[in-house]
Amino acid sequence: MYKYFINICFLFVFVSGFSQEQKKDTLINAKTDSIVYKTNYGLRLGIDISKPILAQFNSTYSGLEIVGDYRIKKNLYIAAEVGYEEETTAEDYTNSTAKGSYIKLGFNYNAYKNWLDMNNELFLGYRYGFSLFDQTLNSYTPNVNSVYFPANQITTPVTTTGLNAHWSEFVIGLKVETFKNFFISFSGSYKVLMSVKEPDNFKTLYSPGFNRIFESSTGFGFNYTLTYLIPFKKK
Repeated sequence: MYKYFINICFLFVFVSGFSQEQKKDTLINAKTDSIVYKTNYGLRLGIDISKPILAQFNSTYSGLEIVGDYRIKKNLYIAAEVGYEEETTAEDYTNSTAKGSYIKLGFNYNAYKNWLDMNNELFLGYRYGFSLFDQTLNSYTPNVNSVYFPANQITTPVTTTGLNAHWSEFVIGLKVETFKNFFISFSGSYKVLMSVKEPDNFKTLYSPGFNRIFESSTGFGFNYTLTYLIPFKKK
């Protein structure tokens, strides 16, 4: 009788201890699973380094662009670019220079799902672009086909001020956090010209921010940016 009683006591102690261990493991796992990884919200500022690089290899071009975005939701950012460009365009009968400033405003949506506290992006975006610029007709040659009266090149510059252009821009890009709060990004864009102001007796060939203006009123662009995030809060 005592033998069975002792065995029952030992069984009770074993089951009770096993239950306590199971409960402890469950609490630890629940605590681990309940950890929330917060990410930084703030203002990200930087520069498009593709434009200074392009200027080193193209003597007819110079430009500078400042980029920035502000995170308003987990995957949504307000974005903007502000810049200045000068481009000289040479064609068969004309040589002209456009120079001025521009601004692009819009948003980016991050379609990439990060692991834990990573902050990489595969984003889609839209921009409305506006530029204000001057265009100078440096020289031109009248298109006259005559062996008796050959056309002479006119080299007196003619400048038209107060020109402007409006366009829409669709963006796709990749942004990677290489160091804490420091990002490298590459993006491409497809642009559709909405309106452009033309000078008298000539055509606008280039708009800062939009690039070369073709007959199709469409164009492409790319950016390679370095940015730094100034965190305001985490959530």
